[in-house]
Amino acid sequence: MNSKEQKIQAFSRLLDIMDELREKCPWDKKQTHQTLRHLTIEETYELGDAILDNNTSEIKNELGDLLLHIVFYAKIGSETNDFDITDVCNAISDKLIYRHPHIYGDVKVANEEDVKRNWEQLKLKEGKGKKSILEGVPKSLPAMVKASRMQDKVAAVGFEWKDTKGFLDKIQEEIIEFKVEKEKSNQDNMEAEFGDILFALINFARHNNINAEDALERTNKKFINRFKSVEQQAKTDGVAIAELPLKKLLAYWENAKID
Repeated sequence: MNSKEQKIQAFSRLLDIMDELREKCPWDKKQTHQTLRHLTIEETYELGDAILDNNTSEIKNELGDLLLHIVFYAKIGSETNDFDITDVCNAISDKLIYRHPHIYGDVKVANEEDVKRNWEQLKLKEGKGKKSILEGVPKSLPAMVKASRMQDKVAAVGFEWKDTKGFLDKIQEEIIEFKVEKEKSNQDNMEAEFGDILFALINFARHNNINAEDALERTNKKFINRFKSVEQQAKTDGVAIAELPLKKLLAYWENAKID
């Protein structure tokens, strides 16, 4: 692997390139924090895809794209004298030191859960007008990711069941409540109760160290592959898939599962 000096040189090279692009490139010159925002979100999802695919080459490339965005934001910040890349690096370094008193101080921890609990409690003490640990969860996060992050945060301060039974009982309770609203044909309440079921399932996944978003995406990909097989089987048999009875489609599906 590269030495620390080589890493510093590579980062310095990126900073120099960013300076030059900002000065000479018509597109780069026009960008603002606001215009970059949606592109940064897209790059983050692309990194997520590469991680799910376990494609280390693409992970490297997508990390480079995200790093460029960080440098870009810092460059714009320096032009308005608000902050620069030095401030960004120092801010995160100071934060890491403060939130790891078991490394940089005299706090004792027994395990990972102690570290997470300390992290959330220290965040509350940092100020910024926040009165709840949930205020740190971005509003624009996708609902499933947001649910998991909220659950992580409250669990870090002890707000969760200590055994599997509590999680399973809650899931069952929410399903029963959904059935009640289904019998009443109350669409609005059905939606609310269905949301509760999803929230409970995501919490159970988190408790078992399963990332619900990743788990669902794996299932999405599996479904896509199997349904493409169903389509191919129908094509091979010379029939229009939309005209087939469900029984035949399910037979194709079972074949796809074998493949």
